[in-house]
Amino acid sequence: MSWQVYIIRCSDGSLYTGISNDVERRWQQHVDRRGAKYFRGRKPVAVVYLEGAHDRSGASRREAAIKRLQRPEKEHLIASSTNELSAITQLESQIYARQ
Repeated sequence: MSWQVYIIRCSDGSLYTGISNDVERRWQQHVDRRGAKYFRGRKPVAVVYLEGAHDRSGASRREAAIKRLQRPEKEHLIASSTNELSAITQLESQIYARQ
């Protein structure tokens, strides 16, 4: 099963990094407040980064590496060619989150 690393931009401007083998399901859990405790004080706004083709341990290692990055490095990663989300997909997810 393929695991993915994702980054969510939050309502307070922070970036949350996680892993899942079903990002759509995990996104809905975050939106419904059934996901990470991190979202108890803030709302998920949009999935802004997606990186796939990992096994569980590889995804966990990559998640840890991304979490160690400084904010400007994460923003650069989001804008990079390694991001599997297109700009259109990012915009659509922001619009969906506002509804």
